[in-house]
Amino acid sequence: MKVKFTPSARTQFLSALSYIRKDKPSAALTFRNQAEKILRRLEDFPESGKIIPEFIDLPYREVIISPYRFFYKTKEDIVWIVAVWHGAQLPKEPTT
Repeated sequence: MKVKFTPSARTQFLSALSYIRKDKPSAALTFRNQAEKILRRLEDFPESGKIIPEFIDLPYREVIISPYRFFYKTKEDIVWIVAVWHGAQLPKEPTT
């Protein structure tokens, strides 16, 4: 499997990195490296994320890379990251 971001999720991720970088550039780099490592694990273990508690009936999962939540869906041989939200935000229903 491959991990890919939807355009909106990529924008959210880059915005998160930019926000973190403003206060502490080294923390942004650490967060990015941690995100890459955890998201890469989804290539081999796409079901390793947990079902999103707010949307248990939907076919989406999440991985938490503190303080952000990465929402994703598998489709064929791709793990699509569909949204990246700060943990303090209340998520909207994910869309592809």
